[in-house]
Amino acid sequence: MSNQNDQLSEDVTTSNTGSIVDTASKLSYFRGTTDPLFASITIPRLLWTTANKFPKKEALVFLEQNIRMSYEELEKTVEELAAGIHTLGMVKGDRIGIWSPNRCEWVLTQFAAARLGLVLVNINPAYRLYELEYALNKVGCKAIVCAKSFKSSDYIGMLRELAPELDTCEPGQLQSEKLPQLRTVVVMDDDSGPGVFSFNQLSKLKSRANLSRMPDINQDLNPEDPINIQFTSGTTGQPKGATLSHFNIINNARFCTSLIDMTEKDRLAIPVPLYHCFGMAMGVLGVLSKGATMIFPGEAFNPAQTLDALEKERCTAVYGVPTMFVAMLEDLEQNPRDLSSMRTGIMAGAPCPVEVMRRIYTEMNMPEVTICYGMTETSPVSFQGATDDPIDKRCETIGRVHPHLEVKIVDQEGAIVPIGTKGELCTRGYAVMMGYWDDEDRTRESIVDNWMHSGDLGIFDEEGYCSIVGRVKDMIIRGGENIYPREIEEFLIRNPKVNDAQIFGIPDEKYGEVVCAWVIAKPGVDVDESELREFCQDQISYFKIPTHIRFVEEFPMTITGKPQKFVMRDKMVEMLK
Repeated sequence: MSNQNDQLSEDVTTSNTGSIVDTASKLSYFRGTTDPLFASITIPRLLWTTANKFPKKEALVFLEQNIRMSYEELEKTVEELAAGIHTLGMVKGDRIGIWSPNRCEWVLTQFAAARLGLVLVNINPAYRLYELEYALNKVGCKAIVCAKSFKSSDYIGMLRELAPELDTCEPGQLQSEKLPQLRTVVVMDDDSGPGVFSFNQLSKLKSRANLSRMPDINQDLNPEDPINIQFTSGTTGQPKGATLSHFNIINNARFCTSLIDMTEKDRLAIPVPLYHCFGMAMGVLGVLSKGATMIFPGEAFNPAQTLDALEKERCTAVYGVPTMFVAMLEDLEQNPRDLSSMRTGIMAGAPCPVEVMRRIYTEMNMPEVTICYGMTETSPVSFQGATDDPIDKRCETIGRVHPHLEVKIVDQEGAIVPIGTKGELCTRGYAVMMGYWDDEDRTRESIVDNWMHSGDLGIFDEEGYCSIVGRVKDMIIRGGENIYPREIEEFLIRNPKVNDAQIFGIPDEKYGEVVCAWVIAKPGVDVDESELREFCQDQISYFKIPTHIRFVEEFPMTITGKPQKFVMRDKMVEMLK
């Protein structure tokens, strides 16, 4: 991995890492290698290729559902499901939502949608009514596949609340006032009431004629087609739909798994959520690209369940965020497992303390674990460490730039800063999204001259390792979930008793950060913390609901009238001591 980066310049020399370093200006600009080569292929073609190469090999395992499929079985099941969906009138370019925890139906829908050229719209399983309505309407979903329920989320109940017309319509014939473009609801359960299809019905809808037409659909698919929309919360309000192509996510997944030396012999545990790129791209497509095996321990992360899967399934790798690894290490203290088959994995989402990393090496038998960094808008990974990086590089940096990408750090005027200088991290190359769906203004704000602006503050060292040292804006990271204050502020202001609100994060031992709210109530009204939390319940995701709420008369402001969140943050930390 020593030549993972090349730095462009007219005056260059080779450093002791093997990368090319700019000796004249030493600017914070690096580019990845051109090896491995790109794969110009669609998701269905990749599935077909892998299934033909490894037909009898175990492709996926969903332990909680007791489901196992070979690649041959997976491809056949996907083909039949796609033919069934095709009978609903879904055609290339239509959007189909998926709203569920980690279930086999999620992966089957992912592949079947791609088989037809449909754009899969990932909907966070924690979404509530307000967020769901916005997401479905923003991208114009024609169909949605959802679980019946999970934990406190009654998915079909929420859909029926938004679209009561389901109670009287035929399946596939919805005409809803609030969801005007949605026609079809498919539920992962055989008993979900009127107006919906069950998931099992979809494959049965296929006809011999539909199956015979499936080869023709292949001819119309292109690697550059949009294939996935992932919602990322907006700093200026509502979530944005980052739109990704086959080419984006397939190649990013290939490079991620190549950097952990994955082969068809590997067995990857995926306890991270499928609705995120970490699960559906780096996980599912990364495994597919190598002919390896993907193992899903459960519908959501549970440390004991994940460790049991690592042991019983003889896994060689696992994905997770630092808080997940900490939870697994705590469980191992009480219940040791045989993890001798383990070797590697990927950790993302937040920095990892050195002592935790040492324990992952030894207690989880993962000496080749790598760190990665990116954002949904870059498919998602733009930086990754090597399997032999020293421990300080794995804990203090995000690794080095991915193949076929360029990265730079710029100041407020957009000029590239010298190495060792803090500035905003930007990425350019194949992995950058096609844009935000139906949002040209915010696309132009984020992508300037093909450079994706991350909003993160970074610093390069001379070897090309990058450290994230802060955020240009005030994003909160709670347990690996990115939370943008403006979205919550706008929601709280909808409450008739709230005059204004400011959202910010404060440090938290368990989650890294938690959400805090400072609220100015309208004159003459009584409102308390519990009332505001009840207002949030079932409307926004649980992790966005403020942990701490304080009512104030005014906010600290700059002389130009901007709220000083850093002052609020410092005062809140002091108050909670």
